[in-house]
Amino acid sequence: MHPQRARLHNELHARPSIYFEEPAHLHHYAFLDGDDIAADILGRVAEVVGKTPDIEAAQEILDLGDQTLKWERHTEFFTLTLLVPKPAQGEPWPSPPPLLAEIAAEHSRALINASLILVEAETAWGGDAEAYGFRDPAGSSVGDGDATVWSDFRLTAAGVNRLLLVNRGLNAFRLGRMTRRLLEIETYRMMASLALPVAKEMSLELRDHELELGELSERNTEDEEESSRPLLAAISALSARLERSGARSRQRFSATEAYARIVFNRIEELREERLGDRPRLGTFILRRFRPTVHYCAAINQRQESLAESVARLNDLLRTRAQVEIEEQNSEILQSLNERTSSQLKIQKAVEGLSIIVISYYLFSLFKLGLQSLGALGVAIEPSVAAAVLGPLGLGIIGLLAWRIQRVKNH
Repeated sequence: MHPQRARLHNELHARPSIYFEEPAHLHHYAFLDGDDIAADILGRVAEVVGKTPDIEAAQEILDLGDQTLKWERHTEFFTLTLLVPKPAQGEPWPSPPPLLAEIAAEHSRALINASLILVEAETAWGGDAEAYGFRDPAGSSVGDGDATVWSDFRLTAAGVNRLLLVNRGLNAFRLGRMTRRLLEIETYRMMASLALPVAKEMSLELRDHELELGELSERNTEDEEESSRPLLAAISALSARLERSGARSRQRFSATEAYARIVFNRIEELREERLGDRPRLGTFILRRFRPTVHYCAAINQRQESLAESVARLNDLLRTRAQVEIEEQNSEILQSLNERTSSQLKIQKAVEGLSIIVISYYLFSLFKLGLQSLGALGVAIEPSVAAAVLGPLGLGIIGLLAWRIQRVKNH
């Protein structure tokens, strides 16, 4: 079997959930995967648990006795999820286990999400979410009424977001899937929000670029008599800056769109119902998360529209420059034609003078010949000489003119 076929087929079984029974704690940490952070974290895990993780795998579940550790490698981030059974009299919100605490401290700059889910049985649930330390919490009935979820989405002093899931009728399989959805909502929501600082920074840059484009458009309209080359150089520089800015942000905005789509899908999969007068969990998240997604999408669209406007102005200026070049070429051709015409007139004048000089020279030779005949005793009447020299001179002049014209034509 081809190895690629096996990998593609096994994607059906990729990223399984941790299946467990309540009560339990789920500690979940997500790190931006850069500078070999995932490899370093897996190395620390191997030292502590005494097992060597399969670094080439996309995910792995490690059985640590009474605890279960799962790690997942994604395109841009890496997650660790530790399942710890809750003792009967255990505190509701314990500190993270030493392994996770040390890893989070060492890679605090890469930590993008830290969540803790407390899974309680309905028999241990007192019915008051605020008794668990929540302030003005949001809550929903999920899984067609088989569980309730509560959270106020406030970070603790340690930077952890806490969620409470009260199980009514979920088996181990559905409970694992439900907690996975909740953790994915939080992680993908934070990953989608990474574009927000980029969008705010780009908003300021785009404002400056739009002002510059407006100035260049006005110059193009008003300074029609000036050369388009300075304008073309300025618009080309602006286009280059926009392309550089777009290349920097395009991947981030595309990732935000993809992550947001996952968040929306996971919220739909919760199948929420309202609990009393409390806002639903998904409604609370979407009301605050959607504006971030829409803002990033608007900035991305604004950048693309500005780039298109710059491209249109660039094409307009290039067309104007091409027209200027054609006009210059036309003027050059006209100048060459005028110069050629002047040279032809001069050449004709020179040809005429040449014919006159040659004719004068020939007449002088014939005159000398006739005078020589008179000296030899041959008398020639002036009328006879005129009758002979006139047609002969005209014939010679005509022959010279015909010969010169034939040489010119060839």
